[in-house]
Amino acid sequence: MTKIFITENGFVKQIEKAQPGCWIALTNPSEEETYNISSLFDVDHDSLRAALDEEERSRIEFEDDYTMILANIPTIEENTQEQMYYTIPMSIIMAKDVMITVCLEDTPILKSFMNGNIRNFYTHMKTRFVLQLLYRNSLLFLQYLRDIDKMSEKVERKLQSSTKNHELIELLKLEKSLVYFTTALRSNEVVLEKLLKNEGIKKYPEDEDLLEDVIVENKQAIEMANIYSGILSGMMDAFASVISNNLNIVMKVLAVVTVVLSIPTMVFSAYGMNLDSQGMPFANSPYGFLIVISISLVMSLIASIILIKKRMF
Repeated sequence: MTKIFITENGFVKQIEKAQPGCWIALTNPSEEETYNISSLFDVDHDSLRAALDEEERSRIEFEDDYTMILANIPTIEENTQEQMYYTIPMSIIMAKDVMITVCLEDTPILKSFMNGNIRNFYTHMKTRFVLQLLYRNSLLFLQYLRDIDKMSEKVERKLQSSTKNHELIELLKLEKSLVYFTTALRSNEVVLEKLLKNEGIKKYPEDEDLLEDVIVENKQAIEMANIYSGILSGMMDAFASVISNNLNIVMKVLAVVTVVLSIPTMVFSAYGMNLDSQGMPFANSPYGFLIVISISLVMSLIASIILIKKRMF
């Protein structure tokens, strides 16, 4: 899908045809769409298709007619009961007359620009547009990291009384998401450092300040991801032991209940045998049944008291 935007009088406007100073947003484009854009703006077709490979790494490519910045952005996997976070590549191409972005999915990063929610956003100011995109990307990483932390706290509360592995699997998914985030953020950090050092991309003083803010936010996201990953790793080890201990407690209670209930079972089994009634105590008494029941209950009560004193319950 291809959308074209341009800012006029401070407002973002969607247009039908590309013109100088516009922004072309390609979302999971077809081969035909990428070929058309490639021929119109002298951009290599492989560069346009690079962001459509989920395994593509972050990097910067400087060509004669354009500059491509490829960064990893966070996203949420849909159609699952539990949210799964991972990363996908997004390329930003600074061509001669236009800006081009290519991404596999609709992302909140681009939507905020399309909807005009970003202050001081102008499609013709290429360097600032790139830095604003990268800044929003770092903020989205931080937002998702906080969401992961909240989700881990919910799972932690469930794990305290759990005897199953479902919660551990949820933690494993969150830890997997953090690994994706950490790898992507470190890869993006290399790109940001190259942008800071490179003189080929024209930067105004306010752009340099914005780039420094992006680097700071990205480093903060890396630190948060490392901290949360360490906490989750320790939590998984601890709660694996907790689940095992909870299961042992359940088995101990069942064993104690079995011992207590075995006493009346033994008594009733003895009286249930096909024997001469003269040899059975209380067999000829009109209260024999109640007496046997009472004796069984008293013996079970004594066994329970002994087990309670031994802290078996």
